[in-house]
Amino acid sequence: MARIAGVDLPKNKRGLVALTYIFGIGPTSSKQVLDKAGMDPTKRVNDWTDDEVARIRQVIGDYKTEGQLRSEVQLNIKRLMDIGCYRGLRHRRGLPVRGQRTSTNARTRKGKRKTVAGKKKAARK
Repeated sequence: MARIAGVDLPKNKRGLVALTYIFGIGPTSSKQVLDKAGMDPTKRVNDWTDDEVARIRQVIGDYKTEGQLRSEVQLNIKRLMDIGCYRGLRHRRGLPVRGQRTSTNARTRKGKRKTVAGKKKAARK
């Protein structure tokens, strides 16, 4: 099993797909990494040699991945909240940030709705 950037890559997947298990590397970046390393994208991870894994590690070293990327994203969100811009306020309130509607939907950001009992009318005499 190949371990790159602190992530165990699945053995039986193609290299192109397996590299996307690393946070910060998607399909396009994965193809670029394999091209720079001079490897066949269809080759399975369990067929990689130690030399090929080392070449991939070296190429991925140029990318921001995993912890470094996660911390940068969190700092960006914190910066938006600190300067008090609209996006920062939406983050702070836990609402959708990119202009989606909230009167319906938006359950992922707003959370599961809790039912509140209706107010009973007082009995008139």
